[in-house]
Amino acid sequence: MWCQRLAWLLRGQRGSTGRRWPWLPRDLGPVPAAPARCCPTAPASPRCAWQLHQDHLELRYGSTLMRLDFVWLRDHCRSASCYNAKTNQRSLDTASVDLAIRPQAVRVDETTLFLTWPDGHVTRYGLEWLVRNSYEGQKQQVMHPRILWNAEIYQQAQVPSVDCRSFLETDEGLKEFLQNFLLYGIAFVENVTPTKEDTEILAERISIIRETIYGRMWYFTSDFSRGDTAYTKLALDRHTDTTYFQEPCGIQVFHCLKHEGTGGRTLLVDGFHAAEQVLRRAPEHFELLAKVPLKHEYVESVGSCHNHMIGVGPVLNVYPWNNELYLIRYNNYDRAVINTVPHDVVRRWYHAHRALTAELRRPDNELWVKLKPGKALFVDNWRVLHGREAFTGYRQLCGCYLTRDDVLNTARLLGLQA
Repeated sequence: MWCQRLAWLLRGQRGSTGRRWPWLPRDLGPVPAAPARCCPTAPASPRCAWQLHQDHLELRYGSTLMRLDFVWLRDHCRSASCYNAKTNQRSLDTASVDLAIRPQAVRVDETTLFLTWPDGHVTRYGLEWLVRNSYEGQKQQVMHPRILWNAEIYQQAQVPSVDCRSFLETDEGLKEFLQNFLLYGIAFVENVTPTKEDTEILAERISIIRETIYGRMWYFTSDFSRGDTAYTKLALDRHTDTTYFQEPCGIQVFHCLKHEGTGGRTLLVDGFHAAEQVLRRAPEHFELLAKVPLKHEYVESVGSCHNHMIGVGPVLNVYPWNNELYLIRYNNYDRAVINTVPHDVVRRWYHAHRALTAELRRPDNELWVKLKPGKALFVDNWRVLHGREAFTGYRQLCGCYLTRDDVLNTARLLGLQA
C-alpha cells in the first residue's frame, strides 16, 4: 500500500544526514535530527500519513503537505472549553499555553485528527479544515477571486448594470451588483434619481459612508473650492484616491447629476491587470514596487480648509503568504518627496515605476465611460485607477467614500467570497 511504502521511505530517510525526503517540497529544509515517529493511518484513509517531530506535526492529506506547530494546534482547539461556537470567539488564553507543549498521543482516522495533550485534554480537527486553514493550504488559495481586464476584456464580458430598484429592494439585485464589483472592481447602477440624497440612499445599501476631510456626501464642481486639481476643468491622469491616508478609502461612488458642455469622460484602468503584466515581464520591478515605502502628501490651505495629511506605503501591497496583490497606491499628483529610499535603490525604483506607468497608460488598458445623470458608478479604489478628460461647461458630480470592510461584509452575508 502507498502508506506502507511511505512509512518505509520515512524510516529510511530519517536521521541527521540532512538529506531531503522525496515527497517534501524543497523549501522545507533538511530533516531534523530529533527523533520522529511515522504513523500511516488506517487502511480506510490511504490519502493521509503523518509524522511527529520535536516541535511540530507533519501531516500529508491528499496533495497537501502541512507542518503544524504544536502550540498552534493547541491554540486553535475548537472544543467547548477553548472556543465559543455561539460567538465564534476563542476562549482559551493563548498566553497560558506552554510553548514547549507536545501531544501525548496522536491519532488520525479518515476525516479527523485527534490530539491528546499532557493534561488529558483532547483536540479534534477535521482534515479538510486543516487543509483550508494551514499555512500551506492558504498559499494555494486566493483571498479575493477576480477577473483582470483591459478595455476589450471588459467590453466583451458585457457586464450588466443593475437597476436601482432591484439593487435597493432585492437580495438578488444586490448580490448581482456585488459579484460584478468583486470580480471587476467596478459596477454600475442605472435609473438612480439624480440627486445627492438618492445617491446617499444607494451608497448606504452596502456600506457605512466614510466621512473624510471632504465631508460625508460631496458635491464636485470645477469651482476650485478645494486645493485639488480635481476641482478644475483640467484633464486628470489615472490615479487612486486618498493615497495620503494611512489607509486609503476602499470604495468611491460617482454620480453625475448634471453636465452642460462637452468632454468629461471618465477613465478607468484595472491597476491589478497592469501590475500582473509587470510581474510577468519584469518580476524584479514588481518586487521593488511591493517593498519600497513611499510618502504621499496632501497639503491644503483654501478658505476654511486647512489640512496636511501624509500616508506611507508601497505602490503595490501584497499578502506575504501567497503574493496576492490587494492594494495599489498610485497617484503621481500626491506623491511626496522620495526620502525613504537609499541612493542605491532609488534609480531601480524609478525604472520599476516607469514600467508600471507604461502598462497603466497603454491605450488598450483604458476603459472610457461617459457618466450621465441616473447612472452611478462604484469604483474599488484599492484596485481600479480613475481619471477624466478635460471638459467644458458646467459639470456637477456627487459622491462619497465607503468603508471597505462593510462592503465586503455585505457580500459575505450574501454568500459571496470576499
